[in-house]
Amino acid sequence: MTFPVDSVRPMTHGSPRFVVDLRDPAGPGSADSVTGDSMEALKVLDDEQEWSAFSRPDAARPGCWESNVMIEGMHCAACALTVEDALSSIPGVVSAEVSAGSQRAKVVWETQSVVPSRWMQAVRDSGYRAVPANDAFARERRRVESRKALWRLMVAGLCMMQVMMYALPAYVATPGDLTPEMEHLLRWASWVLTLPVILFSCSPFFANAWRDIVHRRVSMDLPVALGMLITFVMSTAGTFNPDGIFGREVYFDSLTMFVFFLLAGRWFELRLRDRTAGALEALMNRLPDSVARQISDGEFERVPIRRLKKGDVIQVRPGEAFPADGVVVRGQTSVDESLLTGESRPLARAEGDEVISGSHNLAAVVLARVERVGDETRFAQIVSLMESASTTKPQLAKLADTIAKPFLIGVLIAAALSCALWWSTDPERALMVAVSVLVVTCPCALSLATPAAMLSAAGALARRGVLVRRLDAFEALAAVDTVMFDKTGTLTRDAMVLGTTQVAEGVDPVQALAMAAALAQHSLHPASRALLAAAQQHGLLGPWRVSDLTEVSGRGLTARLTLASDAAQVAELRLGSAEHCGVQQSQSNALQVFLSDKQRWLATFELKEDVRPDAVATIAALKARGLQVHLLSGDASDAARRVARAVGIDDFKGQCSPQDKLDFLRQAQENGHKIAVVGDGLNDGPILAGAHASFAFGQAVPLAQAQADFLVSGSRLADVEVAIGLSKRTLMVVKQNLWWAAAYNAICVPLAVAGMLPAWLAGIGMASSSLLVVANALRLSRAQPMNKEN
Repeated sequence: MTFPVDSVRPMTHGSPRFVVDLRDPAGPGSADSVTGDSMEALKVLDDEQEWSAFSRPDAARPGCWESNVMIEGMHCAACALTVEDALSSIPGVVSAEVSAGSQRAKVVWETQSVVPSRWMQAVRDSGYRAVPANDAFARERRRVESRKALWRLMVAGLCMMQVMMYALPAYVATPGDLTPEMEHLLRWASWVLTLPVILFSCSPFFANAWRDIVHRRVSMDLPVALGMLITFVMSTAGTFNPDGIFGREVYFDSLTMFVFFLLAGRWFELRLRDRTAGALEALMNRLPDSVARQISDGEFERVPIRRLKKGDVIQVRPGEAFPADGVVVRGQTSVDESLLTGESRPLARAEGDEVISGSHNLAAVVLARVERVGDETRFAQIVSLMESASTTKPQLAKLADTIAKPFLIGVLIAAALSCALWWSTDPERALMVAVSVLVVTCPCALSLATPAAMLSAAGALARRGVLVRRLDAFEALAAVDTVMFDKTGTLTRDAMVLGTTQVAEGVDPVQALAMAAALAQHSLHPASRALLAAAQQHGLLGPWRVSDLTEVSGRGLTARLTLASDAAQVAELRLGSAEHCGVQQSQSNALQVFLSDKQRWLATFELKEDVRPDAVATIAALKARGLQVHLLSGDASDAARRVARAVGIDDFKGQCSPQDKLDFLRQAQENGHKIAVVGDGLNDGPILAGAHASFAFGQAVPLAQAQADFLVSGSRLADVEVAIGLSKRTLMVVKQNLWWAAAYNAICVPLAVAGMLPAWLAGIGMASSSLLVVANALRLSRAQPMNKEN
C-alpha cells in the first residue's frame, strides 16, 4: 500500500527544539563568550511558549517550573559547585542541582520572580554556559570542541616527540660529548617546539585558570595551569640565561610530556563520559523536529511536532520516529521500541494498533491518528525521569563534592610549602617539586568515582527498559535482603488464561471451545477475552455464526449458533456463570465459565491467572542470591497460594489490604530487614514509598505518579533480579573507584613533596587517575544486554 508521500508542503514555522544559535566563537569559558548577540538569544527563552522545550511545571510547587539544562565547560566537582552557587544566588531560583558526572543541571525557578535568561546569564557570568538539554546545536558544539581537543592532543604529541628527540642527547651523553654551543642550540630548538604546546594545546587550561582568578575561586585547571606556567617560565629563563639560577637544566620534555598525557586523559575521559550518558542523549534526540500532518484537502503539510493536537492524522515514513502516541489508521509496518521498553526485536503494527512516541518506524509508510501529545506521552515521562536521575547526587558523591574545593586550596598550600622547603637547598628543584605537587594532586577521580558508576549503571538499565528515578536508589537496592512481590500484574499478567476443560459425555472439547469462543467474541468480560484468546491460539474461530445474541451483565451470554458449513446444525447456547447456565456450581475455588444448551450442561472452562513465563527463574535467581522472597496479595488466600506454589515462593499471604501490606513492611523493617518491594504501581503507592527500594512493574504505570525508585517498562520480571545484581556490582565499582582515588593521592602526594616524582610522571598519574575511574565505571554499561521479550 502506498501513500502520496511527495505531496508534503514545506514547514514555515520553527522547530519544537530550542534552535536559537548560542554558538560563541571564543568557546565556553572564555572571556569573550558573553556577547550582546548571545544575550539577546537567551532572551528568546523568556517567551513562555518556549519553556516547554526545556522545562515543565513543578507539580510539587505551584507557580514554579523545573528546567533541565546542560552545563558546558565543566571539568570537575569544584566547577559544579561554582555553577550551583551562581544559580542559587539569583532571586527566584528555588533550588539548583548540578552534576559534574553528567554535566547537567536541574533548576527550579519561580515564574513570577525570574526568567530563564536571568539564571542562564548567571551561569555565563561565572564562566560556563547553560543550554537547554535538547538544544539543536549542543551536539554540534560538542563535536567541534571534541575536534579541537583532538587537534590540541595531536599538536602536543607531535611537539613532544620532537622535544624528546632534542632532549635525549642531554640524558645519554657522557661529559665532553656535547659542547656548550650544541647544548644551547638544542635548548633553543626545544623552546621553539614548546611554544605551540603552550599557545595552542594549553590554551583551555590558561583560559579557565584566568577565569578562576577573575572570579576569585579555584578549580582543577588553576593548579594545572600554574604548574605549566612555572615549568615553561623556569625553562625559558634557563634557555635565555644558561648561567643564571635556573640555567642548569630545562624541562621542556617534561612539560610537553605531561601536557600530552593530560590532554589524552581528558579526551578519552570525554569520550567515555559520552558513552555512559549515551542512553539519555539517544532518548532525548529521538523525536523528529517536524512531521507531515494531513490537512482538509487530503494533502500533507510539514509542521513542528509542538503544533500537533489530539485527532490529527500524521504520516510517518520508514526511518522516522513517531512524534506522539497514537493509533495506526492506514498501512502496516514494524517498529523499534528498544529505547523505550527494552524490547530488542521489531514489533508488528497494523491498522488499529497503538504506537508510542519515540518508537521508530522501520518498514513502510503509515498514517496514524494522534491520541496523546507533549507531556501526556509516555516518552515525555521517560525523558523527565531520566533527566531527573542524571542530576541527582548520591550521598557519597555529595561528600566528595563537598571536599573538592578545600582539597584544591590544600593543593596550592602544599605546593607553596614544598617549594619553600626545597628553596634553600636547590631553587630550581624547589619549583619543579611544586609543579609536581600541583599536577599530581587531582580531586577529579574522587568526585567522579560515584556518579560515573551510577550513571553507567542507569544507562545499562535504561537499555533494558528499566528507568531509574534517583541514582542513590542503587545504594539502597544493593543492601536489600528481602524482596516482597505483589501478585496481580506483577507475578502474573493482567489477563486470565484457559486452564483445564471438562466436557459432558459425547462432547468434543475442541468443538466446545469453538462454540464458547463464538459467543465470547461479542463480550468484553475478562473471562470472555481468555476463552477467545485460547480459541485464536488453536485456530478455532470461524465455523460458527452467532445470531440473537443477548448479554446479561455480570452473568453471561445467550445466543443462537449456526454451523457455517451446514445451516441445518443450529444450537441455542448459554455461556457464563453456573446460575446463568442453569447448572450446579462446583466446589472449585478457581474461576469457572460454563457452557450449556437447553437440555444439559456441555462444558466447564476453568480459568487461571497467567503467571509470567520468567517468574519461576526469577524467584529461583533471587533465592540463589540469598534473598528472602515474600508474596502479599489482596486476592483470596487460595489464589495467592496457587501462584506462590507455581513460582516457588514459600512465604505468602492473601487477603491483604494496602494497610496490611504496609504493616508487614514496617514490621520487617523493625526486625532489621532491608526490603525491596515489587508492585504494579497502580495501587501499591504506600508500600512502594515506604520500602528501602521499590519497583513499579508494567506498562500501565502512570510514570509521573509512580512512587517507585525503578520503573520497569517492559514485561520481563527478570529485570528485577538484573537490577539487584547490577546495583551490587555498581556499589563494588564505586568502592573500587573511591579506594583507587584515595590510594592514588595518599601515595603520589608524599612522593611529589619528597621530590621523587618528576613532572611528566605526575601528568601521567593525574590523567590516568580520572581515566581509570571512568573506564572502570564503563564496565557496568557493558554488563547488561538488551531485553528479548518472551
